Amino acid sequence: MNVLFRNSIFLFSLLVCLAVTSCESNFKEVQKMGVSEFTPSGDADSINLKYTDSGRITANLISPKMLDYATVEFPFTEFPKGMHLTLFDKDGKQTYIDANYAVRYKITDMIDLQGNVKISNQNGEQLETEQLYYDQKNEWFFTEKKFKFTSPKGVSYGEGIDFSKDFKKVNSQKVSGQVQSSE
Repeated sequence: MNVLFRNSIFLFSLLVCLAVTSCESNFKEVQKMGVSEFTPSGDADSINLKYTDSGRITANLISPKMLDYATVEFPFTEFPKGMHLTLFDKDGKQTYIDANYAVRYKITDMIDLQGNVKISNQNGEQLETEQLYYDQKNEWFFTEKKFKFTSPKGVSYGEGIDFSKDFKKVNSQKVSGQVQSSE
């Protein structure tokens, strides 16, 4: 009876092991079915793109790496190694933007800039922050993060700012610093 009991335990253990292995294999197959492929449809190194409107250059984008996810439900372009963007207004004045990382969302025309974001212009004005959004349709920047704004008039610090790409219209919150008055 002792041998019969051991054989029964062995047979039961073998059946449990087979059932667990079978279930685990099926579970892995089910998991694979729920995972969608999320790979870029385009991958480029050392890019230098020029955007034009009516024959006039409006922007120049330089980046060491670009990944394009054009085939996903909410398409976007990623710049995982940073980017440098120069914007040109109608008079040829330039605005320069640098970030360690950026994502451009195609449907909304929004750009999310992250990591050591610096934006400056030819007038000596510069804004530094850790994250900045750019609304391409309205040519408007904004952030709720802390920032440092430097201009020929002085330096100010704050948390939360939005402004036009030429710095002509600026709305800031929680500001401190020294700025020279024009009066």
